[in-house]
Amino acid sequence: MGNLLQPDLVLPGSVLTLTPDLLQQNRLKGLVLDVDETLVPIRMAEVSEELLPWVATVRQVAALWLVSNNISEARIQRIAKTLDVPYISGAAKPSRRKLRRAVEGMSLPPEQVGMVGDRLFTDVLAGNRLGMFTILVQPMVNPDEAVRRSPLHSFEVWVSQALGASLAPHK
Repeated sequence: MGNLLQPDLVLPGSVLTLTPDLLQQNRLKGLVLDVDETLVPIRMAEVSEELLPWVATVRQVAALWLVSNNISEARIQRIAKTLDVPYISGAAKPSRRKLRRAVEGMSLPPEQVGMVGDRLFTDVLAGNRLGMFTILVQPMVNPDEAVRRSPLHSFEVWVSQALGASLAPHK
């Protein structure tokens, strides 16, 4: 179980620290991106000003899809439309079914697609179960709210480390 919770790459910051160079070094040609707290703070439907140029830069080297567990179709659709990327909502990660659909939509083998997310028990577990390259990023939080770690996130980290996963950030 520890191996299924082990990300291939742990970034010390948000998704914005994922560069085209890192994608090319890891031979990635596609990215499946989680939405809530990976691209936008939870309960927000607008993307940040920094996210648009990041998407434009990454799109030059990798195909992009959004795959979210969030069941608010309107919210995920709005974010996807702003970023001009295909999306799937209500994915039920760590289930692989809708994740597989996104990877097939890119016409790439799973090992050439990175699963990018902020959660171990959903994003990393689902990506590893499908044979993808998994990337753990720090959650994006609303700057108006106090920066805090959720108890669930802390529990996931503790369990993962107890099972042998290393969560040391990439330098």
